[in-house]
Amino acid sequence: MFKLVVISSATAVPDEAAIIQQLFAEGLDVFHLRKPEADEQAVRQLIEAIPAEYHNRIALHGFFHLMSAYNIHRWHYREENRQSTSKEEMTQLKNKGYTLSTSVHDLPTLQRLTSLFSYAFFSPVFDSISKQQYKGVADVDFYLKDEQKPISVIALGGVDAGNIRSAMSMNFDGAALLGAIWKEPANAVENYKLCKHHVLTF
Repeated sequence: MFKLVVISSATAVPDEAAIIQQLFAEGLDVFHLRKPEADEQAVRQLIEAIPAEYHNRIALHGFFHLMSAYNIHRWHYREENRQSTSKEEMTQLKNKGYTLSTSVHDLPTLQRLTSLFSYAFFSPVFDSISKQQYKGVADVDFYLKDEQKPISVIALGGVDAGNIRSAMSMNFDGAALLGAIWKEPANAVENYKLCKHHVLTF
C-alpha cells in the first residue's frame, strides 16, 4: 500500500493544529513534526493542540525528550543525527518500541541503510514547491529497483497531486507532502484529499 506522509511547515501556520487534526481525520498515516527554528514551548503547544488520540501518528525531528510525555513513538533521524548516533543506541530505541526513520539524498547512502529504520525519505525527487532552488533528481526514466531499497522509501520534494502517480510509477513506497499542503493552508485538506484520490485510483 502506497503510504502518504505529511511534513509540517517549518514555520508556524494559522490554524495549524486544526488542519493537522483534519488531515488525521481524513486518514493520514503519519505526520512528521519538523520545526527547525521553533523552541520547545512552541513544539509542546502544537502537540497539545492536537487530540491525544492522534499522538501515536506523530514523528518528531527534534525535542525527543518530549516523546514519553505525549505517547509519541516515532523518531526521525536527520542525516547528521544518524551519522552521530551509534548502532547500539538505535537498536535500544527500536527494542523499546520506537519506529525509526531517516532522510537520504542519494542512492548509495540509501542502499547502506539497515532494517533498524522502518522507512527513509529520499529527496529531492521533483523540483521543490517550498524551496525554489531545490531541484529534483528524478527524470522521466527514473525507477527505484527493489534491490536498491533495503527498507521502504518515501519520495520527498515537490510531490503534489499533479505528479504523485509518477512517484508511484517510479516504485517508491510512499510520498511525503510538504509544499503541496502548506503553500496554501486554506486548501491543505482538499489538496491532501486530491493526492489521496490519485493514489487510490492509480
